[in-house]
Order: sequence, then C-alpha cells, then structure tokens
Amino acid sequence: MTDQTEKMDLNRRDFLKGGSMAGMMAMMASGATAFKPADANAQSSKPPIGPPVKFGVIGCGYHGRDIVGTLAVLPNAPVVAICDHYGAFLRRTGRSAPEATKYENYKDLLADENVEAVVVATPSHQHKEIVIDALKAGKHVYCEAPIASSIEDARAIALAAKNTPKQYFQAGLQYRSDPQRHFLVDYVRTGAWGHSIFARAQWHKKTSWKRAAPSNEREREINWRLDKKTSCGIAGEIGIHLLDANNWFLSGRPSAVSGFGSNLLWKDGRDVPDTAQVTLEYPDGVQSYVDITLCNSFDSEYEMYHGTDSALMVRGSQAWMFKEADAPMLGWEVYAKKDTFHKEVGIYLVANATKLTTVTGSGEEAAKASPFTDTPLWYALEAFVHNAYVHQSGVEDFIASFGDTDDEILGEYLAELEGSKKPAAGYQLGFEANVIAVKAHEATMNNKRVELDDSLFDLG
Repeated sequence: MTDQTEKMDLNRRDFLKGGSMAGMMAMMASGATAFKPADANAQSSKPPIGPPVKFGVIGCGYHGRDIVGTLAVLPNAPVVAICDHYGAFLRRTGRSAPEATKYENYKDLLADENVEAVVVATPSHQHKEIVIDALKAGKHVYCEAPIASSIEDARAIALAAKNTPKQYFQAGLQYRSDPQRHFLVDYVRTGAWGHSIFARAQWHKKTSWKRAAPSNEREREINWRLDKKTSCGIAGEIGIHLLDANNWFLSGRPSAVSGFGSNLLWKDGRDVPDTAQVTLEYPDGVQSYVDITLCNSFDSEYEMYHGTDSALMVRGSQAWMFKEADAPMLGWEVYAKKDTFHKEVGIYLVANATKLTTVTGSGEEAAKASPFTDTPLWYALEAFVHNAYVHQSGVEDFIASFGDTDDEILGEYLAELEGSKKPAAGYQLGFEANVIAVKAHEATMNNKRVELDDSLFDLG
C-alpha cells in the first residue's frame, strides 16, 4: 500500500465514522421512517418508501403461489419473473403474475437483468445452490425459512450472504418483521411479566402433508418433507418459527434441546414423525416446550410465556396478559379491554390499549382496533422490499463516492443504515435459527437430548 493510498484509506475511514457520514445517511434515509413498535398510529398498509423493486420468484409450489399473491398487493414489488421446472406449477402461478416472464431453469431467471431481487421458495434442501448463485448474480435474496435442511448448507448460505455486502439478504423468519410481535417484545422488555419462568408453544393441524402427483417420480419429489434425507421434519420446517420466537421473547439462545417424535397417524411410508415435542434448555435454567402435530387440530396454534408477575398468550395477531394477584399495578391496564378465559381474566394487549384507550368488544372485535392487521408474510416481504431499496441506495452512494474495491469499509458504511431499515432476520439470525431447528429435528428423530455447543453457531 502506497503512502497516498494509505492516506486516502484513512480519510475514508474517518469520514465514515464521523459526522459527515451521519449527515449523508440522514439525507439518504430522508422520508424513510424506521418502525416504531409502540406507535399506535402506525398504518401497516402505508405504501413503502422508494421506487419498485422488481422480483423474481423461484419455486412455484403452494407457498410460492402465496408469495406471488402477497407481492401482488404490495405497491412497489412487481413480479417480473417466475421459475419452476414443473410446468403445471409454473402455469398455475403465472395466472397471478400474467406479465411475468416464465422460466424453467432458475439460472435463466438469474440472468434476467430486469430482476433485481429474488424470493427462494423451493424445497429447503435446494436452497443453497440457488441462493449462492443469486448472490453471485447480484440479486438481493429473500430465502424462506429454514434456509437449509442441514447446518452445513445453512452455514454456506450465511457465509455467502456475509461475503457479498452489496446484496441484501433476508431469512424468512416472518415473526421478526411482524410489528405486533415487536410491540409485544417491547412490552416484555419493560419487565411487566417479571422474571421469565418458562414458555410453551404449539402448532396443531390435522393434515397429512402428503400431496398427490401424476407419477411416482413426481410424488417423491413433491413430498420431500416426508423424507429424512431431504427434510428437517416438522420440528424444523414448522417448528423453526416457534423455536425462534421463544428465543426472541426469552432473550437467549438454548444450550441444549431434547426431542421426542412419533409417527402416530399417517402410516404412508414417510420416515419423519407426524408428532413431535421439543424442549429447549437455556443457560439460566429457563425452559421452553414446543408441541407440533399433524394428527389433531384442537386449540390450533399459540404461544404462552410465563413470568413471575404475569403470563402472556399470543395467538396470531392477538395477545393477552394474565396478571398474578401480587403483581404491581402498571396503571394503563385499568383502561384496557379484558377477556375471560375460563376463570382467568386476560388483559387484551394491542398497541393502542397501552395508550390509556379503552378497547371494547370481544377479542375478535378488539383486534380490529389494532393497526397491525396484515399477515406475517406480508410484513416480512414489505420489510424486504423496503430494506433492499435502502441497501441498494447505500451501495450505489458508496460506490459513487469511494469506488467498489473495499468491501470491508462498505460493510461499515451499510451498518450505519440499519436504523433506516425495517425489522427483519438477516443471515446471522437465519443461520442460528436453522442450527436450532436442525438439532431439534435430530433430537425428535432419535428421542434424545442434544447439547448445543457455541461452536455450532460459528460461521467461521
């Protein structure tokens, strides 16, 4: 390095760490409002800031079609390309995106210069090659969770995202972008439930997971989730969202996971359980329990978080607090809507209910008072569109000012833009959740306890 180059490099670093950088960031982010969880006046349906981000969707199965349909209702997320090697899926999804170019090979979609960002919605075991190729092709990437069916593939994806700072990567942990969830986490952080005791969550839905196909080959391909060679089972494919939510609300990462799995109803040749129970152990002695079944639908899906002063129930976009008799008064709860569950009284938790505003009516009616009315997928994709635009703007601004030869300084520069982005799961959160999900699946497959050494979470 010459003296002149070193001097320029130091000047650049000083600039990026100083007030000039902050000023430039403010100008770049002008008009882009960061999410404020406690803002009861926030409107989820407001158009995101910035011009359109043109999407390609890779994988047109059931969830891929849901993604295309969700992008269609966002004001600046046009789907310009879709891809699936199975013609029936491609044609069916094409009805929701009639202007999109159709590709059977994902590499042809990545070569399409009109595509700026891709959503990878293929089976989990196929994610690695597609995501890495997409990042190399200069596309921003939203990868469904779990981001991979193995820890090795998840690590490769996370490293690829880390080492391509010009591209924005988001893992499909939808709860991480849900503003109602952020409101609840902020509530938890106030200490209103006292000290954490334990958590439990469940997902109950009577469904076989098996889908019919016109040929044996296609049937094996489409039912990849039922094959232990390609799937991380219900503990990973479904449980990852509940396991990650437990970690988030409890502010920790588990040190061990135990699992029990059985195939109790669907005797159709599958070699992964249709029912599983997972227990996470945290270093401070707190535990969480997750129960998942494809055999019974009773009581559906919800989470419970228990503290010394109160318990929190979360069902979809609704939540209730159940206070202990000896819990201190918080003040605002006397104005909030209360629902009776058997003999327990739950205080309805919605953003404007904590603003000394009375919420009346049933829990379902009270939910209409919440500003957070869209699906978790909608919020996750909205965050991706917004963040990809902010990220791309930052990259372009940096290159215009300093060139594109210093990825380390670019990374520092982009880190300053985080406050202008909406909440979302990046590659680190996506990888850590994937590790826990894969190990939970391992535990349920073998009915055993698995310790989670810190080295498992090391990207290297």
